[in-house]
Amino acid sequence: MFLDERKKSILHAIIDDYINTAEPVGSRTLARKHGLGLSSATIRNEMADLEEMGYLTQPHTSAGRIPSDKGYRFYVDQLMESSELTVEEMYSIEDAMETQINELSQLLKQASGVMSQITKYTSMAATPGKQNSILKTVQVVPVEKGKALIVVLANAGIIKNSLINIPETVLPEHLTTVSNIFNDKLKGLTIDSINASVIKEIELLLGNERSVLHPVLNGVVDCINQIDCPEIYLDGTINMLNYPEFSDVVRAREFLNLMAAKDVLRKILNNVNRQGDYITVTIGEENKIVEMKDCSLVTTTYSLGNVVVGTLGVIGPTRMEYSKVLAAMNYMRKRASEEIKKLIGEGEEKI
Repeated sequence: MFLDERKKSILHAIIDDYINTAEPVGSRTLARKHGLGLSSATIRNEMADLEEMGYLTQPHTSAGRIPSDKGYRFYVDQLMESSELTVEEMYSIEDAMETQINELSQLLKQASGVMSQITKYTSMAATPGKQNSILKTVQVVPVEKGKALIVVLANAGIIKNSLINIPETVLPEHLTTVSNIFNDKLKGLTIDSINASVIKEIELLLGNERSVLHPVLNGVVDCINQIDCPEIYLDGTINMLNYPEFSDVVRAREFLNLMAAKDVLRKILNNVNRQGDYITVTIGEENKIVEMKDCSLVTTTYSLGNVVVGTLGVIGPTRMEYSKVLAAMNYMRKRASEEIKKLIGEGEEKI
């Protein structure tokens, strides 16, 4: 059945009403409030068609209709008007981004917090896991006879260090050469691209200094392991309890338990990482995580080249104010991308 302009107008009005009221929408309400120029009987027939097409559902026989996931998807993709943030909301994002930030994790934490405040939903952010980290600098620093410090700087602004034992015959000036070789060969590599071939090249370049190869490599690996799993930041979990969808104690408990499960949140954000460098909207049953079937998720990733350096998401009921969330996400994306460029020091490289 074809979705003509009249059906689109009715579907649009129903979804707008339901987002605002959380109450099933009836034909009389639409006829009275929206000036569609149609009788209640005509609207009722069109609503029945929309239900048959899968865009609406009827929770009770005598009740009005509510949008289905398919209805929300059509709304987001084709019907929804764009929204703009208020001046105060834009200032909130500016203030969050202008705070002194030294690491990407701190920036993402700030972004998550302000997104929760603006949208009144739950927000989360994640730093990249070690497999997505790029080594910017690897330094071997002499400490004392028989000891050296390995310092690794990753692209996410993360600095890790490891103290290693080296042969006492290795002099500080020799370590300068070793440091330059390791830095030249490892700089710019993702962690999972440091393979046997790269290590062989380093070994050949070390020449007489090969005795430090394994201690230094072990130190680098130790620093990499310290980067560990992505950090997860969660804000506004309690916000969801303000919505009637979560007034049921059992459903509220299930949601709170989901938000407390960091491994599940990582899985959610890992799915986002594979979707590309743009804003995505995942509605209800579209979510791969079973516990998210009653929620919608709006997410974006921040990347350098093909490497994801951060993920930001907003979780709400499927009756989410999508236009507002997308407006906030777009504005935050622009500002956070600018700050990430400064923080990571990639100059004009496109994010």
